Amino acid sequence: MTNASAPAVPGTATQSWLESFLVYRKPRVIGMLFLGFAAGLPFLLVFSTLSAWLRTYDVSRTAIGMFAWVGLFYSIKFCWAPLVDRLPLPVLTRVLGRRRSWMLIAQLGIVAGLLGMAGQDPGAALLPIALFSVFVAFCSATQDIAIDAYRIEAAPAEDQGAMAATYQLGYRVALLVSGAGALYLAEFYSWSAAYSVMVACMLVGPVCVLIIAEPESNASAMPGEDESGFGLKRFAEWFGDAVIGPFAEFFRRNGAFALLVLTFIGLSRVSDLLFGNIANVFYIDLGYSLSEIATVAKFFGFGVTIFGVFFGGVIVSRYGPVRPLLAATALVAVTNLCFAALAAHGSADILYLVGVISADNFAVGFAGTVFIAYFSSLTNAAYTATQYALFTSLMLLPGKLLSGFSGMVVDATDYVTFFLYASAAGVPAVLLAMVIMRRVARDRRNAA
Repeated sequence: MTNASAPAVPGTATQSWLESFLVYRKPRVIGMLFLGFAAGLPFLLVFSTLSAWLRTYDVSRTAIGMFAWVGLFYSIKFCWAPLVDRLPLPVLTRVLGRRRSWMLIAQLGIVAGLLGMAGQDPGAALLPIALFSVFVAFCSATQDIAIDAYRIEAAPAEDQGAMAATYQLGYRVALLVSGAGALYLAEFYSWSAAYSVMVACMLVGPVCVLIIAEPESNASAMPGEDESGFGLKRFAEWFGDAVIGPFAEFFRRNGAFALLVLTFIGLSRVSDLLFGNIANVFYIDLGYSLSEIATVAKFFGFGVTIFGVFFGGVIVSRYGPVRPLLAATALVAVTNLCFAALAAHGSADILYLVGVISADNFAVGFAGTVFIAYFSSLTNAAYTATQYALFTSLMLLPGKLLSGFSGMVVDATDYVTFFLYASAAGVPAVLLAMVIMRRVARDRRNAA
């Protein structure tokens, strides 16, 4: 694009339908499956699976809702993303490279944190579980920074839709394991056994890191890696480039339109995130057993989610990441109305649950791929990790802040009111998606 105020997004589709499907055969696209699994496994273990564990010990909905604030680490990860982007780790970076070394150290931290959680008893004290979940969330967010940078740097722009889709597939498989798998294990064995098995599953991450190749990167090293000395002046130069540079470059490239893009990113998943932390609490309160939740909400919904993920990948490969934004944001908002209908029904009806889960999981899978591809298209190769961390942090921050009050809202009103409120929260993102689509279409016409 020649217009400096326009966002950097791919142009119109250049691939045939066949080429859009065959991209999934590429080795690095396949490799994202395993990295996605490593990224997704810890997520539910500090959110909805943890919420189910706490609810079975009669912890209040208000207290459980506050555990959503553990997710703020995912929302502020841009604060330490410049270090992950540029800082070499002793020995590990020389052996594995910058991206893989940070992945590995973060994964080992996740393993240690989950082991700590497995040994706790919520009936005795909540503080140890809270502290270990905070540590797991921090390490998981750090892993996300490194994996996202690797994904963007390891493949060309035309493959980013497929990279996002296979990442989502691995991520969703991990959610199935840490969601349905953990609930089954908890019901038939114990919560301690469930979290111990999750630790073993997390070892997929380190094995994958040791197999994949380090991608080429345009990012310069932090002073001291390749040169001797670490004076104040050189640190200031690095700080300006690594910390201030990514944000300045984004606004320089997009102009005032950057503010609208960032606002859209911040609101894009509010409607979805409001419900996430108390989802299992909602199902338990309706009367569903842990095994029913695992079978329908987790296991059955997995297939529908994967269909949405790959459908989103094909659509992005065919049409680019901008045109599907309206459908993605609208679907996420509308599916909350399905949950409102389930709440109004008021009983543990399996068929109702199947229908609602099908609609919601397709929307989440489709929107996840579209958002990943769109955010990736906004980054500059020189600041991959930091800029993408900014986008994903901003995407999570408003929703995570508000979701901490979800239990309070339900306690003060009811589930039907809560889901109507959650659906309405998605309307601003839908309107902003329309504005972005029109702006990008206009810039393309002007550039033609």
